[in-house]
Order: sequence, then structure tokens, then C-alpha cells
Amino acid sequence: MLFADPGSVAPLVHLFLALLLDAAVGDPPLLWRLLPHPVVLMGRLIAFFDRRLNRPPRSERARRFRGCVAVLAVAGAAAIVGLVLAWLATRLRVGPAIDILAIAILVAQRSLYDHVLAVAAALDRGGAEAGRAAVTHIVGRSPESLDEHGVARAAVESLAENFSDGVVAPVFWTLLFGLPGLLVYKAVNTMDSMIGHRTPQYRAFGWAAARLDDLLNLVPARLSGLLIAAAALGTPGATAGSALVTMVRDAGKHRSPNAGWPEAAMAGALGFALAGPRRYPEIIVDAPWIGAGRARLASADIERALVLYVRSCGLLIGMIGLAAFIGWLW
Repeated sequence: MLFADPGSVAPLVHLFLALLLDAAVGDPPLLWRLLPHPVVLMGRLIAFFDRRLNRPPRSERARRFRGCVAVLAVAGAAAIVGLVLAWLATRLRVGPAIDILAIAILVAQRSLYDHVLAVAAALDRGGAEAGRAAVTHIVGRSPESLDEHGVARAAVESLAENFSDGVVAPVFWTLLFGLPGLLVYKAVNTMDSMIGHRTPQYRAFGWAAARLDDLLNLVPARLSGLLIAAAALGTPGATAGSALVTMVRDAGKHRSPNAGWPEAAMAGALGFALAGPRRYPEIIVDAPWIGAGRARLASADIERALVLYVRSCGLLIGMIGLAAFIGWLW
């Protein structure tokens, strides 16, 4: 027998199969019409704490403390659910299926691809107006001021950032802590997207969620940039060396301590200029450009970015599969 304890390699095999399943199928829309998606359930819990604890008459200090309580409650609930699922996965005959399906549901490879491709299709079909409508599904900023090039840039930026948040980080925390790690990460990331804004409403209450999300994405964001650079080696029209140089030079220019890494890698690999000044519902951010290439992107550039994204996901899946195979041989 080549591998003395086949069960010890099972988590890698389950992760590998889950990533393949998500890449092939994604989120079945019919299923989520019948049942609430786990992230939707997380969002409802976060909204409950937001309504109850984040009341304007309270002081900034009181709202920050209550934001910390909300983070502990939501992350704790996610950890408990993850522990229960992990326990079931080791006790039931259908346990491996539970493990694989849970991971596939909470990793966003295919859904991210589909949403970004929809932006490119909308630009081709209906120009800037249709593109603005499509891009609202994947960005947090107000799209009303975006022209066609701004819509294309927003789509590419979201693709790069969410490669880290929606793919690499969930895989990273699953590798370290299994389903509890995955669910805690998704809960914190969802909190950050909902309440982690630098606005008067959430500056204090969302502080803990935003800082914890920054911490949890510290390593995955940098790994995401390296994966994009590595994938550029075999991608026509992409340059791995430029991806690395742009990461080192420009990642720190981003307002986020993490998002700049995959965005800079994508910009450098494909010869783009991303980020720059942007408008959010309540503020305008005068941000620097990341990358020294073209800022006037079009739908064809979104498709180029998607090719690099698919190759980056394929590289990640291949690495997990190789690790599982080596573990089986060892």
C-alpha cells in the first residue's frame, strides 16, 4: 500500500473535487430560488446586528464596541456551523459529499466568471448604459458616472480582487482549518462587504469587520498576485515579469492593504492601468493608478482578463490536485 492512511489525504481530495465541481457547474440558480444561499443567511444575521446595534444616537466608541460584539457573534455562529458540518462529514456515509458540496457552494470561481463575462456581453450589446447595469452586481461603487472604459476597468478590478476574496482565500482557510475556517472566513468577508465601509454610518461599527477581513486576506491576496503572475507565463498576450514588477511597485498604492496585489498583478500582466479616482455612494476617492498601461479598456480587455483568470484558477486547482496525488504516494 503506497499510502498508509488514505483518510489523511481526503481533505485535499475533497477540496480538489469541490473546485472542479464549482468550475464546471457554479451556483445552480434553481436551487437558490428554492433555498437561501448560505451567504444570504449570513447577510441576514449581519443585517440584524446592524439594525439592533448600529444606531446613530450612540457614540463612536459605543458603536465600535458593538461592532466587535457583532463580529464575534457572526464569526462564532459560522464556526459552530462549520464544526457541525465537519463532524457530520466524518460520521456519515454521505460525509464526503457534504464536505465537497459545502466547499463548492462557498467558492466563487464560476459565478465570478459568469458575472464578469456578463459585463463584457452587456457592453457589446448595449454600450455604457447596459454595462453599468451589469457591473452593479460585482462592484460596490456607484456606476452612474462610469463611461464604457470605466465599466470595463471596474469589471477587471473586481475580477482580480474577487479572485483573492472569492477563490484563493476560501481555499487557503479551508486548507488550514477545514469547513470551520472556510465558514468563518466567508462570514467575516461578508461582514466587510456589508458594513466595512469608511462612511459615517459604518466607520465605527464596521471597524472590527474591516480590520479582521484585512488580516484574513493578508496572505491570500499576495498568493493571488503570484498565481496571476505564474498563470501569465502560459497566457498569450500576458507578461509574467511585468505582473511581478507592477505588484512590487504599485500594490501599496491601493486603498486596501490587500486588493492592490491581485489588481497590480492583473494590470501588469495585461498592460492595463486600473484603480484611479472612483465614486462611491457617499464619497469620492481620489486614488492613484495601478499599472502603467492603458486605462481606456473595452469589452475585449475584459475577455483577456477572464482568460488569465481561468488559467489562474486552473493553476490553483492543479496545485491542489498535485498535492493530493503526492500525499497519496508518500
